[in-house]
Amino acid sequence: MDQTILFAGILFVASAVVAVVSFLRIKKKTQPQLITASLQKPKDGFAAPLKKLFLGSDKTLKDILPALEELLLSADVGVTMTAKLLGQLSEQKLASTVDAIDFIKSECEKLLTVPSPVDFSTAHPYVIFCVGINGTGKTTSIGKLAYQLKQTGKKVLVVGADTFRAAAGDQLKVWAERAGVEFVGGEPNSDPASVVHNGLSAAKSRKVDVVLVDTAGRLHTKTSLMEELKKMQRVAVKVLGVEPNEFWLVLDATTGQNGLTQARVFTEALHLTGLILSKYDGTAKGGIILAIAQDLKLPVRYLGVGEGVDDLKLFEAKAFVADLFDS
Repeated sequence: MDQTILFAGILFVASAVVAVVSFLRIKKKTQPQLITASLQKPKDGFAAPLKKLFLGSDKTLKDILPALEELLLSADVGVTMTAKLLGQLSEQKLASTVDAIDFIKSECEKLLTVPSPVDFSTAHPYVIFCVGINGTGKTTSIGKLAYQLKQTGKKVLVVGADTFRAAAGDQLKVWAERAGVEFVGGEPNSDPASVVHNGLSAAKSRKVDVVLVDTAGRLHTKTSLMEELKKMQRVAVKVLGVEPNEFWLVLDATTGQNGLTQARVFTEALHLTGLILSKYDGTAKGGIILAIAQDLKLPVRYLGVGEGVDDLKLFEAKAFVADLFDS
């Protein structure tokens, strides 16, 4: 009897060990798949729950407002913009929740509509400074834009004024070669303003159509960076005789509401004229654009939707909102 009990105990322990090992193997095999899946952008974006909330619902607008508020906030629309949209919606005498979603789409489209496209022929050279913190995609966005402009027949020069980050100049030079445009850079840790001076002077002498300036992107809380940007602006005015045409903030779409903080700080230092939203392919949240448009009145000029040279799309409000709500 004792031997039988002992044998049964051994079998039980062995079975338990096998079960644990099998579980760990399965978990190890499937965990990367789960992580990968969690990083994929949902097909319908954040609008999918909006559609479920509105369409086919017999609830009144008053009933769905709390859930709608939660959805908009979770989509990085922001407190101010969410309150504005819901306040406007509450004032409407709408017959159905379907009319409600049409109203919200219309308001978003009006808010995001760009006043007019950029006319790069209004100055020679037409000078664009791209600013933003490290990691937002400034350099790659400049490379893609340079390529697009080159395809339209523009003579383009890119200036590598980010002398602070290691290999930033080399990265931009590679993009310039890929785009088939000219490049002016400087030595590591050299004065960025002197690089801007050299670049703009070269652009004038070579009769360049468009100049794209890549700038350093240390933390937006660093006062020295903002002073450095102001110095580059002053140097540009001396060389050109006028202000640069554009100061575009390059913002990572995955940043969320912290993007508003970044935009406000850069706006205080410079007169920002536009926005490039990069890495939009990596997030299901499009609301940050609405929040920035509402708070800072910055028009979105381009969307970065991938890593390829062609993956910088001209922003169109109507198409963006239609895609956002999957209509």
